[in-house]
Amino acid sequence: MADQAGAQDSIFVGGGGENYAVPQRLLLKYGNRHGLIAGATGTGKTVTLQILAEGFSAAGVPVFMADVKGDLAGIAASGSASHKLHEAFTKRSAQIGLDLKYRAFPVIFWDLFGEKGHPVRATVAEMGPLLLSRLLELSEPQEGVLNVAFRLSDEEELPLLDLKDLQALLTFVAENAEAISARYGLVSKESVGAIQRRLLVLENEGGGGLFGEPALDLADLMTVDASGAGRISILAADKLMNSPRLYATFLLWLLSELFEMLPEVGDPEKPKLVFFFDEAHLLFTDAPKALISKVEQVARLIRSKGVGVYFITQNPADVPDTILGQLGNRVQHALRAFTAKDQKDLAKAAETYRPNPRFKIDEAIRDVGTGEAVTSLLEAKGVPGIAERTLVRPPSSQLGPLDDAARAAVMAGSPVRGKYEQVLDRESAFEKLRARAEAAARDAAELEERQAEEKREFERARRYDGNGYGDDRPRRSSSSRSDSIGTAFAKSFARQLGTRSGQALVRGILGSIFGKR
Repeated sequence: MADQAGAQDSIFVGGGGENYAVPQRLLLKYGNRHGLIAGATGTGKTVTLQILAEGFSAAGVPVFMADVKGDLAGIAASGSASHKLHEAFTKRSAQIGLDLKYRAFPVIFWDLFGEKGHPVRATVAEMGPLLLSRLLELSEPQEGVLNVAFRLSDEEELPLLDLKDLQALLTFVAENAEAISARYGLVSKESVGAIQRRLLVLENEGGGGLFGEPALDLADLMTVDASGAGRISILAADKLMNSPRLYATFLLWLLSELFEMLPEVGDPEKPKLVFFFDEAHLLFTDAPKALISKVEQVARLIRSKGVGVYFITQNPADVPDTILGQLGNRVQHALRAFTAKDQKDLAKAAETYRPNPRFKIDEAIRDVGTGEAVTSLLEAKGVPGIAERTLVRPPSSQLGPLDDAARAAVMAGSPVRGKYEQVLDRESAFEKLRARAEAAARDAAELEERQAEEKREFERARRYDGNGYGDDRPRRSSSSRSDSIGTAFAKSFARQLGTRSGQALVRGILGSIFGKR
């Protein structure tokens, strides 16, 4: 009989072969070779996701996953013999050779909105202009302006931590558009205004809470409990899915940060972290080429850093071929072929599996029932396994959502309790630009006051006649007469320069000065 997670070097996924009696195992040493869980709605993808998360956790591998429908939180609680599916689970376990034992798994709950888990934040600078442009749906010129703003942030030492920092910097860019355009290329006030309006929409959708400090410490996603089980980080995404672009951008940012942070580890005996990307089609729908290239790069290279990425989607065609080709472990639930396009997608999905002489893969993918799948798991030396019709094992943890009291109890015992709840607002671009503006306003007021004082002094000097009379009658003085004489002489001298005799006079004067005739 198979144990909870399978052998020490693998995860028991289910039974395949004749009568579903042949164990299908995901080898931990290839757990970082990425994977795909696909299938139509209601075919069992969520249970497959749950049992894989359990298996990795039991093997000491931390897991990150998004709870899109709210029914993955049950991993934090043990399954029960009183559950309505207990009898069916027991029967299936006996059929596939599983010694089913119920247990709970260590969970940390997260939530971008801070309602159902610890708040999750990133700084604007960490998000970067590429992902932020994707999040805001900016045009190419607008993305260029955003890149200029990030460049100014670096050069002017104006940290971008939250959205008010970015708003303040964009206002600065608009007010100095002419000077900035001369240095970085055209920066139009219209583009700045468009970005600011998109930021307003993001705030209205609740996305402003994502940006700020304390930012998420990625090390908190990669911990084990006292027994050595990997902690499962669950992101509450039922509300987040109302902003699908925010959901996809955040998960991609998380992957990118892991890629940047983690060192190379080669081929570990088991992954350092497994990342499940549910509703993966949201990442690729209408995505620009630059973003697709970034995802491809991360998927290709993050494997060597010990991170496995598993995409969950309805149809394999949702994932670009360049990325699909890197997904070694596959669990394909039923695909329905109602239209010509569905039939083409089904045929394309079947072509990516290693053939099995016992059945036609396209027919199997079309006909498998709920809780059954066509699996292909990497074998020795990373070779794709022969496709098998597999009856997926039942979960050990609770199937379905967790009630509020149980969630609160998990939160109360969380290892990161109190670390992220209090928002920090240290000095950054907003405060620095405000200080500059206030200093400039003070300088302008002081200059205006000095000019006013000088004007008053000038007016007082005009009324003073030099003899203390204090009236405005014109008076002559010796100095004014001297000035008049000097002025007259100068004018006469200038006129003489235009005559020959005047020029001879000048030569004579200069000669006497320098000893020449």
